[in-house]
Amino acid sequence: MEKLKINLETVEKLLVNFIREKVEQAGFKKVVLGLSGGIDSALVAYLAEKALGKENVLGIMMPYKTSSKESLEHGKLVAETLGIRVKTIEITSMLDCYFEMEKDISPMRKGNKMARERMSILYDYSAKENALVIGTSNKTEILLGYSTQFGDSASAFNPIGDLYKTNIWKLSEYLSIPNEIILKKPSADLWEGQTDEQELGFSYLLADEILYRMIEENRTIEEIVLEGYNEEVVNKIKNKIKNSEYKRKLPVIAKLNSKTVDLENETGGVN
Repeated sequence: MEKLKINLETVEKLLVNFIREKVEQAGFKKVVLGLSGGIDSALVAYLAEKALGKENVLGIMMPYKTSSKESLEHGKLVAETLGIRVKTIEITSMLDCYFEMEKDISPMRKGNKMARERMSILYDYSAKENALVIGTSNKTEILLGYSTQFGDSASAFNPIGDLYKTNIWKLSEYLSIPNEIILKKPSADLWEGQTDEQELGFSYLLADEILYRMIEENRTIEEIVLEGYNEEVVNKIKNKIKNSEYKRKLPVIAKLNSKTVDLENETGGVN
């Protein structure tokens, strides 16, 4: 799609500088990320390695017993290609202890628990490594609410959160990320055979075209439908944006004082 085109060289430079600046501003040198074997985490790993050097990037792979072998292979491929440090932590036993107590647990709850367990491990390793957790969620997922609050959506900062999935693919090609990672169907790998697009009910390419019109161009539902897009899909995407708004905000704080955290500049007159 012509409208979603970006200057790949410029974006690469901006994101590499962004990572370097955010890490240095916080007083750190290293980052840690969940290396899932998917394209988003691969792209972040490539950008982080360019920004900080391979010795300052730790990728952690956290498979569950139903995770695909391909995910592990692709995670290892990224680590080996970049020369970054990598660690594998099997999460099956720690999760199954809980799942055994919750006999009626739904697939959604199970997936959320996995995502939060993985993020808990990343934050523990951020303390161990004196590193920041770097985010790997793209703009399409963030807008659609296709993430777990305080799970895969958590991070100290996120370099790719303003890139639509279409941009992610293009930038990954530009950075020569292995084709087998770029071309495979996106999946959160929550259960065997699961794919993102199957769960969403539409393709990322279609979602990006509609999201761009809604968000960047501020088009109405009627205007987008008049361009030939299916009204049911357009409304479904609109509702996903609306219903997941809470995921994109910090917890709301009740205002009692003149300077309330996240509502005003609470530093005020502090020197």
